[in-house]
Formats: sequence, structure tokens, C-alpha cells
Amino acid sequence: MSERTESESRKLLRRLRDTLATTGGGQDRLDRITHLIADSMKTEVCSIYLFRDPETLELCATEGLKKEAVHQTRMKLGEGLVGRVARTNSAVNTANAPAEKGFRYMPETGEEIYSSFLGVPIQRVGEKLGVLVVQSKTARSFSDDEIYALDVVAMVLAEMTELGAFTSDDNGMSALHRQPALFRGGIGQEGSAEGHVWLHEPRVVVTNPVADDPLTEIERIREAVGQLRVSIDDLLAAQSLDKDQVQVLEAYRMFANSRGWLRRMEEDIMRGLSAEAAVEKEQSAARARLEQVEDAYLRERLSDLDDLSNRLLRLLTGQGQDTGAEMPENPVLVARNIGPAELLDYGRSLKGVVLEEGSVGSHAAIVARALAIPLVINTGRITAEALNGDHILVDGDQGIVHLRPEETVARAFRDKIAMQAEAQKRYASLRKLPATTLCGKTISLSMNAGLMADLPSLEGSGAEGVGLFRTELQFLIRNKMPRRAELASLYARVMDAAKGKRVAFRTLDIGSDKVLPYMKPQDEPNPAMGWRAIRVGLDKPGVLRMQVQALIRAANGRPLTVMFPFITEFSEFQEARSHVLRELHRERSLGHVPPAKIEIGAMLETPSLAYAPKAFFELVDFISIGGNDLKQFFFAADRENERVRRRYDTLNFSFLNFIEQIVARCNETGTALSYCGEDAGRPIEALALSAMGLRSLSMRPASIGPVKALLRKTNLDEAKSVIVAARDSGEPSARQALMNWLAEQPN
Repeated sequence: MSERTESESRKLLRRLRDTLATTGGGQDRLDRITHLIADSMKTEVCSIYLFRDPETLELCATEGLKKEAVHQTRMKLGEGLVGRVARTNSAVNTANAPAEKGFRYMPETGEEIYSSFLGVPIQRVGEKLGVLVVQSKTARSFSDDEIYALDVVAMVLAEMTELGAFTSDDNGMSALHRQPALFRGGIGQEGSAEGHVWLHEPRVVVTNPVADDPLTEIERIREAVGQLRVSIDDLLAAQSLDKDQVQVLEAYRMFANSRGWLRRMEEDIMRGLSAEAAVEKEQSAARARLEQVEDAYLRERLSDLDDLSNRLLRLLTGQGQDTGAEMPENPVLVARNIGPAELLDYGRSLKGVVLEEGSVGSHAAIVARALAIPLVINTGRITAEALNGDHILVDGDQGIVHLRPEETVARAFRDKIAMQAEAQKRYASLRKLPATTLCGKTISLSMNAGLMADLPSLEGSGAEGVGLFRTELQFLIRNKMPRRAELASLYARVMDAAKGKRVAFRTLDIGSDKVLPYMKPQDEPNPAMGWRAIRVGLDKPGVLRMQVQALIRAANGRPLTVMFPFITEFSEFQEARSHVLRELHRERSLGHVPPAKIEIGAMLETPSLAYAPKAFFELVDFISIGGNDLKQFFFAADRENERVRRRYDTLNFSFLNFIEQIVARCNETGTALSYCGEDAGRPIEALALSAMGLRSLSMRPASIGPVKALLRKTNLDEAKSVIVAARDSGEPSARQALMNWLAEQPN
């Protein structure tokens, strides 16, 4: 790269900056910029195409083409050479544009006399904004230096587009981050919320993309990269990192120590960009490269690159995560991802949570359920679109997010929330009434919990007790193993808050999607079927014994209910039960008051346990069907995989027949049986499970009202007859028959 070229590039950017700084409307700026670029690059044509909507490019300014084509010529993403640049996020450089594959002739532009074509994407960190094009009559390919120079100019245009420099009434172009946007994702936690965006990691704003003194900017970038490298080394030196955290930080270190990464940013600065703009240009370019590769591992490194670039930008700009902004009223948290401890720090102040990543079994989803906060996951690039304070609607029932919604959408959404609130009032009137059906059968309805924050719902929901208390959350939100005394104190407070109602404590259920940050992770090809739950407890009995001791001390003479997760065979239950009995004997010998009564149960989460010997059903005090896991193993459908999870219906007769068999085995031995999981909280599913013989269901607190309301106005004997008739007729599922029957029932 020659000094003359560098000087010309810097001169062009300074002229561009001066042009952008002058007064005038957005269209005037665009017109002057296209003239400036054509003049500087000695081309007859310079045109700027911007996205009118996510699929449509519009000619917004030109020097050289017919002016009447401006705001008239439009093309779809991928259409013509301009559309190809936008679709592929890469340059197109040709000496003979009309002969190029995919060329589309636009007669209204008068471009047929121009042979050479160079188009580069206008993009900002993966966000497609438009295309910058230069054309000449002379048939020639543009040089690497010319491509590089146009790329740098496109980077500045991207920053200016982001800042709204080209919006005005005279060109009909609206500002970015002002239009309504719809995002579809997955359901992490049901519920609806209206509020305002609160970004977990606010966007870094680059306000001056052009450098006055390149040498000063290079000093700044080198110093910031040095600080970044040291901070990553310090993080890697920490002792409490799990394998995933180490892998991420190693990827950070690889990028941060890449000589090519720093060299490319320094070259951008010598071309005239500021240090901050150089970071974003390299981030955008690397993103474009990685998005094209087929290797899934390399594509996953995009998030590492984004995180690293944002860290570097924060060092350069001084814009930390704490920007001093005030959390808006009714905040809805928007983030790429978030850990359970961070989400708990926000607590119930949040109205909802929206994540770009996440899964139904993630720690964040578990905490969101505990806090009863609507959660939508896997929403795509919402953090690139949302701004702090934006109006947002979160539909956790459908997995849909409306950002900056139109008033008609907002009104319809508020109507939905009002209807839900009205329904909750009706359910509140049933709070103290039993879930007794028209045929006289009473179903016990309990709630699921995992935090002290859940316990106030015990009274308000009308739950008869806690059918599942997830003890692992207290382990997941810490960076070290909790002490026995801490756990005993927590469990005692849970029992106090329950005010004598039964609480079923599930022992530590880790592994699979729940990895403790301070335990060595296991690299397993299929963790859901690997070393998890009671398997960990039996192989590492110290933790199991410590937890049982804490529970016994917390009970302090009160009744205690303990159940083991993921029991797959009789011998596992026998071994786990023997640990409880030994610790009970030990605690007595130490002078601690034993529980007045102890129930020791098992969660049935794999089909194998349903076929355990009769002796198991005689020995176990109670069984809780863990419906979420049981369904995924019964149907061989990973519940984290949206493509297969939704294919299989709880009311499929294969599954209902299996449930009926479990009920029969428990009835034979008089073993108490309950069903715990998402399906227990869905009224139609709860009705079907009750009709198949289950008399105890455990669900999230908000589901108890709707389930109780339906059970109290239906006859289980009739529902069972409907199910049997549908089964005998060869129907694959009982759902439609039940829905039709319910529609005929009086309200």
C-alpha cells in the first residue's frame, strides 16, 4: 500500500466527514456524498442503495445515473449485481457488468453505457444496511487498493446510517431503530408482558468514525489491545472456571493475540478510520467471512468475535456496561444470553426477558420460571435492533416479541393481557376450593418451586403444597459449593414459608443441561443420557450426604419429604435410600432432632423404572412422574430441539397408555403417584392425565387456577369414556376428541 494511496484515502474520508457535518437534509447529504466519491475515485458513477425493508433495496442517491430513477428503482435481496452484493455481504468487481451472471438491466437508470462495476456492502456488525457502487464506461477491473478504499468509505456510511444521518422527510427514508420489528423465537416461560427495553449489554456507539491523526489512533488501538490481552490472561488464571468458560476465553485469547487482526485494524486506521471504526470494520468483515463457512464450530465463533470486539470498543470509548442510564419503567431485559445469578440480581423488577440464545432447559429459563417472568428465547439479532427504552411486547405463550409495535398491535396485546387478568380474578375466587370434579373425584394440585422467591405463590395460587422443590438452583447460582449450614438455613426457611404444607425436596439434579460452574464438567456426546442427577449423587456420595444432613436439620422435628431424580432401576433407589437412612441414624446420634415423619420417593423419568420389580413399588413411599424428561425419552425427542420437540403430543395414545400402566402398577401396591412437568399445568393435558387415573399434579403456580377451573366443571368418568372411544376408533391422539367434547359442555 503506497503512501500516496493512504493519503488519498485519508483525504477522501476527511472530505466525507466535512460533508456529513454540514447542514442539510438527509437526501442532500446522500447526493453530495455520491458526487464526492465519484470525483475522488475518478468514476463516472457512484450510487448508494439502502434497504427499504429487510428484502428490498432502493436506489437512494446517484452521481451519473438518471436522477429520476432515485427512490424509484428497487430490487429484491439477491436480484442483480447489487442484490448479490447485499445477499453475500461481499464485493462484486467486474470489468464487464452486462456479461456477469445475474446481471439485471434497469432501463430507467441509464446504466447500459457503463461497463465496469464495483459494489461493496454497507454493513455494521452483521447488520445489512445497503450497497455502495461505483461504475465506469471503461472496461476495467478495479484494483485491490480501490476496493479497500471503497470498503472503508462504506464503513463510514454504515456508521452514519446507524446514527440517522440520511433520514429526512424529503427522501422517505426513516431512521433505523424506529420502525416496528417482529421477532419469533422459542417459548422459555409462558406469560405476557408490556414494557420498555433494558439492554443487559448496551450498544457501543461510535460517533466519530474518521481519524484526524492516524499515529495517535494506532497508539490507542495498540494500548487497548494490550489491556485486552492482559484482562483475558487474568480471567484464564481464575481457579473457578468450567470447561466451557475456558474454551470461550481461549478463543478470546486466540483472536486477541492474532497479529493479522491487529495489522488489519492498523491498516484501516492508516486509511483514515478512527480506532473505534477500525474495530467495527474488522468485526463486520470477519463476520461476513465466518458466516459463509460451512463448519459449524467456526460459525459459532461469531459470538466470541462479537464479545471480544465489544470488550475492545468499551476499552477505547470508556463506555462500560454501566452507562449511567436509568432503568425504564416496566423493564424488559434484552440480552444475547444471561446467567442465572445475573438474572436473579434483576429479580422481580423485570416484566419479561428476551434472549437471542438460550434453551427451554437453560439456567436462565429455570430462574425465569421460578420468578414467573415471561421469557422468549432464540430471537435472532434483537440486541442489534433494540435500544434502551424502546416499547416492547413479550408474548411468552407464542414465543413472539413485538419491538416498537404499532398502536393497533399494542391495543390487541393489551386486550389479551386484560383478558388474562380477568381470568386470573376468576381463578382467585377458586383459590380455597378443592379441585373436585363433577363426578366427585378430587385432584391434588401442587406447585413447583426452586427459590425462596417462589414461596409467596404458595398461598396466592391455592396450591396444596410444593410437589417439586428444585434444590439445584442454590448450587447453580454460586461460584463455589454451598456449605451445609447455608443449605440447612435455606431449607428451614422454605419449610417455614410453607406453613405446614408438604414440600417435596428433590435432591441435586445436575448434569445434562445443568452444569455447576465449580465442578469439573464431563465431555459427553449425549449429556441428557449421561452422568447426571442421582448417578452423580451415588458416585459422589459426599454431596448427597451433605444435602440430606441439611434437610434433616432443617426439618428439626417437622415432616420431611425427599425424592431422588432420574432413578432408572430399583438398585439405584435402594442405594440412595440407604444413604438417607444412614444419615438419619447419624443425625440422631449427634443429638439433632429427627423429622417427625420421613417420606422417601423417586422421580420416574425413564420408561425403564415403570417396569421395575414389584418390590420397588412396595418400598418407595411415593413416585413423581417427571413428565418433561419422560416424554423426551419415551418419544426419543430431545426437548432442547425445537424441530422434534413439538412433533410429539402428550395426548398421543402411546404415551397415555403408558401413563395408564404406571397408574395401574401404583394402584396395585397402594403407592402414591403424582405427575410433575409442563403438561401438568396445561388444562387439557391435566384433564387427560386425571382421567387416566392420576390424582396429584404439580405445576407452576400460575397454572393452578386454569387447571382447577377446568377440573371443577368436568366429569372425569365422561372424559375417560371420550378418551377410550377415540382410542378404540383408531385415533392417534385423544386431543381432538377431548376438545370437541369440551366444546359441547355447558360453561
